[in-house]
Amino acid sequence: MAYDKFTILKSTAYPLPIENVDTDQIIPARFLKATERKGFGDNLFRDWRYNADGTSKTDFVLNNPKYSGKILLGGKNFGSGSSREHAAWAVYDFGFRCVISSFFADIFKNNCLNVGVLPVQVSEAFAKDIFDAIEKDPNTEIEVDLENQKVTLLATNKSDNFEINGYKKDNMLNGFDDIDYLQNMQSDIEEFSKSRPF
Repeated sequence: MAYDKFTILKSTAYPLPIENVDTDQIIPARFLKATERKGFGDNLFRDWRYNADGTSKTDFVLNNPKYSGKILLGGKNFGSGSSREHAAWAVYDFGFRCVISSFFADIFKNNCLNVGVLPVQVSEAFAKDIFDAIEKDPNTEIEVDLENQKVTLLATNKSDNFEINGYKKDNMLNGFDDIDYLQNMQSDIEEFSKSRPF
């Protein structure tokens, strides 16, 4: 398996109520030289997390010890800008397995699905409910149920449904990337090839 299977995730979340977060903010261009997916989490939101001298900006959410979890709650239009895959790599490498927003840029959304991060698009009203709940209590838990395509704010039991491509959903449930998917079908492919003329 390329990634951990994603079935049900129950976690606290980091709230980032900023709209139009683009991929250059998620992972600045100067960190795109590496070709492996490792180490990008250190530079996730680099210019928002650190001062020029490398010290942490204590007012940024990822540096605030009261927040934790495997879910990132973002503002509307999350992941806009360039198509760099590294943005999704950085989100995954930091430890997030789900990003929730009221709207995603399509390319970022697909890049996340390719690396094992579930992008969950909810209504603006429900996103606000989650932000409000976390503001009141940073230990607020959110449950993301991929099989039933449902996200629930456990403190209030309010929920919202989300859409996902069926192929990507199946891959996430099984922990497959595109290559794993094909390898899983190897026997079917071999049988089919036997029926075809050379």
